[in-house]
Formats: sequence, C-alpha cells, structure tokens
Amino acid sequence: MNASACLVLLIAGTTVIRLVFAAATGLGVDESYMVSAGRVLSLGYFDHPPAAWWLSWGAAHVAGTETPVVVRLPFILLFACSTWLMARLTTLIAGEKAGVWAALLLNLSPVFGITTGTWVLPDGPLDCALLGAALCLVHALPARGGPAWRWWCAAGVCAGLALFSKYSAGLSIAGALVFLVVSRIGRHWLRRPEPYVAGLLALAVFAPVLVWNAAHGWASFAFQGQRAVGLRFHPLAPLVTLAGEALFVLPWFWVPMMGLAVLVGIRNFSPSPCGRGLRGGGGRRLPVALALHRAEPPPPNPLPQGEGESWGLLVWLAAPPILAFALISAWSSQRVLFHWAAPGYLMLFPLLGQWAAECAHRRWLRRTVIGTAALVLAAVTIIGTQTRFDWLGPALAAFTRKDPTIEGIDWVSLRTDLTARGLALPGLTVGVPNWRDAGKIAHALGPSVTVLCLSPDARQFGFADPPAAHIGQDILLLIPDHADRVVAGLARNFERIDPLPPISVRLGDRVLQNVAVYQGHHLLAWP
Repeated sequence: MNASACLVLLIAGTTVIRLVFAAATGLGVDESYMVSAGRVLSLGYFDHPPAAWWLSWGAAHVAGTETPVVVRLPFILLFACSTWLMARLTTLIAGEKAGVWAALLLNLSPVFGITTGTWVLPDGPLDCALLGAALCLVHALPARGGPAWRWWCAAGVCAGLALFSKYSAGLSIAGALVFLVVSRIGRHWLRRPEPYVAGLLALAVFAPVLVWNAAHGWASFAFQGQRAVGLRFHPLAPLVTLAGEALFVLPWFWVPMMGLAVLVGIRNFSPSPCGRGLRGGGGRRLPVALALHRAEPPPPNPLPQGEGESWGLLVWLAAPPILAFALISAWSSQRVLFHWAAPGYLMLFPLLGQWAAECAHRRWLRRTVIGTAALVLAAVTIIGTQTRFDWLGPALAAFTRKDPTIEGIDWVSLRTDLTARGLALPGLTVGVPNWRDAGKIAHALGPSVTVLCLSPDARQFGFADPPAAHIGQDILLLIPDHADRVVAGLARNFERIDPLPPISVRLGDRVLQNVAVYQGHHLLAWP
C-alpha cells in the first residue's frame, strides 16, 4: 500500500473512532462550560479567543442540538485536517514515508489524538492553524516571486487563526521570529516585505479579540497573564512539568523527539558535522539513532539536500512553548497544566516521523506502535463503555472519594428531576455557585433555562449573563457541594432563601452526587 493510501486509511479510521467516542461520552467540565457559556455569540470571550467558541456555537445552531457528538464534530474534522497537514509538512521535509509515520504517531499521542482530536477545546483549531502556518513557512523560505508572496500571506493568515484560537500561539510565533533573526535564510527574508505583510495579516485576523478586550477592560489578557505571576519559588517544578508533559505525549515518544530536538539545536549552533543521521542545514547530518542499538548503523536518510533549514525552523517553533511553561511553573502561584506546552511538541512530530521511518524495519518499533495503539484503544473503550454502561461503578465507588465518571457524563438526570416537579420550564432562572458546575448544569438543562454563575469568579458566564441583570427576580439555586456554606454566603443577596428537596446526578440507577436545591426569593443586589 502506498503512502497516500495509508494516510487516507489512517484519517478515515481514526475519524470514525473519534466519532464513536464522542457519541459515547458526555461533555467534560471545560467542554460543558464552553458550550453553555458560549451560547451568546461574541467577538471575544473571557478565557480564550473566539475560534473554539464559534465552532461549537455554529455546530449547535446548524444541527439544532447541543449533543456531544454534534458540538465535537468540528474539532474531530479539524484534527483530520491536522493529520493531513502533519503528513504534508513532514513529507515536504523528509519524504512520504516519514510523513505517514509522523501522522500516525501524532494520532497515538493521547494529548493530541484523544483530547485535542475530540473535545471542545481551543487546542483543536490552534494546532490545525499552527501546522498550516508551519507548512506555509517551509514552502515560503525557498520560494521566489509570486509563489513567495502567496505562501507568506497564507502563513500570516494561519498565524492569525492560531492567535484567534489561543493566546499561547504567540509563543510559537515568537519562535518563528527568532528563527528569522538567527538563520541565514531568515535574515534574507527580513530584508524583504513579505514577512511584514504576513504579520499585518495575522494582526488583522486577530483584531476582533483586541476590539473585545478593549471594550471589556482587557479582561481576557489580564486573566491569562496572571497565570505567569507569582512570588513563590519551586525549584523542582520545571522537572515535574516536563515529566507531566512527557506522560501526556507518551514517554517513549517524548524521549526521542526531545533528543532529536537537542541535536538539531546543537547543529544550528555548531559549524562542524555531527555524524550520520538526520540532515541539518547545508546537507550535514545529525545522529538520529538516539536510544537505538548503537551497533546497527542507521539506514540511508531520505531528506533532500538543502531542506535542513526546515528542521531548525521546527525546533524554534517548538522551543518557546516547552521552555516557557516549564520555567513559569518555577515561580507561578497557579498550577501550570501539562497540555499547555502541547503546541511545542506538535512541531517535533516531523522529527519523530523521520526517526521512525529510518527505524521502520526494526521489530521493536513495530511492536511499540502496535502496543501503543492497543493501549489507546483500550483506554477510549474503557472510558466510553463506563460512561454508557457503568460496569466499573462498584469498583469506582469503593476506591475513589469522588467518582470521576461524573465528569464524563451529561447531568441530564437534573433536568428529569426538575421537570417531574414542574420546575424546568422555559424562562426558569437558575443560580449555581461556581463556573465548573454552572457549565455542567447549564448544558444539562438546555438553552431554554437561564443559568447564572453566582460567584466572583464567573468566567464567561459573568459576561454572557451577569447576575446584576436579574435584580428583583426569584432564582432557583442548585448547589452540588458545601450547600450550607454557599447559602450562608448568598443570604445577604436575597430577601430569603428556602430549602427544597434535593435532586441528584445519576448514571442509570446509581447516584453519583446529590445536588441541594433552594429557592432564592428576590435577588437584591450583585456586585
């Protein structure tokens, strides 16, 4: 089977698996929040730029439903496109065989193949746009005349779309700028107008986010910026962050890709050849048989002469996200999540694909890939069947304080209970004490019920439907945790608060969590 047929089969097969997985599982906490808080279309949003919010909003309005598989469909299709872009990018630098390997390994990496490839998150459009920008840059660097203008303009639009998806795209763009400054071919382009026009196009695509932030006190920039602020020093935190990222990517992928990235970096700062293997700039080679049996020489390298600059570009695109979040974790007062650096690792999969293509004849590599595929399929099967059939219910109840299944199901039983009481009527206003539960409850109750987040940290709920706009109304309070404490804190905001019988989040006949219900009479004030 040729490389093109393998790629088509890979994209089709993985897309079907993601569709089944998306249909079997409910929306997660972040997904429910984005879908429900994003029902009000806006030029900007509190947490992230608009791309992911618009995609889920558009899918729900076209299909007339917010069921998980519908709102996840754009993200599944985007990852199919990302798989194709990864193959094209790697093929352009290292040949078709390496392209298929890079696309395959990308799909096997959990942080990409499962979360980015399926869930309603900003990472789906971000990764697709970044791959598009990288592919356009690789085409643009050796181009001249009209084709150069087209590729640079396309790179600018893709960079703008990446920023329109997630602010952290700025780190990868900064890496591209550094590459233009430090590389010989990059300095040539800095004397030309094309990169500057590309930058203006990126800024034009990103402009609506600036407009929204300017009108809302730069709230989104302030929120994301505070994650890099802190006064504490955690000397081991960068190592913990890198270890967590390795776990998310998969350690047996992370080790060779990071080793290869270091070797490419050494080549970029060293005037001497580094031995046989992956080619660097000027046709020189870098050793690619990292972590292999040293006695076996690597096979001939398919990378065409003169493409070595592209490896340096990919490493410069990868370095800022990986290094920045590891360093920030050393002093930040907030937890650095491991998937934040994923765009950096995304740019190293072409290196990993080249490495795998050179080692494809080795039995251990085939066994590793088959074992990884089996592990990933087993994981999604266990998660999907558990959220559908609850076959692990007794074991989870015995060994966990809070059943994690509750985060992977839609809380539709709440709507069933409220409807049985005659409460879940169109026009009902519900108050929830935090944005996480507000997202799950708002998605479960549907768009006909107004859900307010009664918390100083309301995130996008505070902009989409601020409680201050409901002064004087009665509000039904749904409180999953710490009801007494929450009611005591809200008492001054209502004339009175009366308790009602509780409702529950259920999976089949098993109660996962009870939800306290109160009737808040006449909202008096809200800051």
